[in-house]
Amino acid sequence: MPRGGKKGGHKGRVRTYTSPEEIDAQMKAEKERKKQEQEADEAGAAPNDLAEEKLPGSGSEDSDDENSLRRRAGVEGLIEIENPNRVAQKSKKVTQIEVDEPRQLSRREREEIEKQKAKERYMKMHLAGKTDQAKADLARLAIIRKQREEAAKKKDEEKKAKDAAAAAARGVNALSLK
Repeated sequence: MPRGGKKGGHKGRVRTYTSPEEIDAQMKAEKERKKQEQEADEAGAAPNDLAEEKLPGSGSEDSDDENSLRRRAGVEGLIEIENPNRVAQKSKKVTQIEVDEPRQLSRREREEIEKQKAKERYMKMHLAGKTDQAKADLARLAIIRKQREEAAKKKDEEKKAKDAAAAAARGVNALSLK
């Protein structure tokens, strides 16, 4: 835990704040610097001089040219590095974009489409009863139907036998009562 507790500053230092007058003075100086850069640009100053004068946070406008110089960070400004693996982003204009041409699918997208088509083909074959699983299902259904028919016949026979036994019992009871 830092000295001074949770709310206190680090090691008892006093916080300093920038006054509004200082902020206004800084903004005016920055505006003047921008005006001077624009005037120098119109006059035909060397682009290298301008790149060194620009501040990174000044919001300078970048031109559309790929070769426009920008301020480089670190050693990049000192040494010209040519990285063959680095691909420069090329922006296309609206007129260059071809809408009619079909876009190339990625490997994952192609595999996904193939998987969906294979699944649809399998379902068609399955519904037609041509797959092994469909044949097994139909055989199982045929066995179940047979069992149910046999159970229904057996139940009917038992019911008929029970009715006959009940009718015979009633006939015996009717004879014994007379």
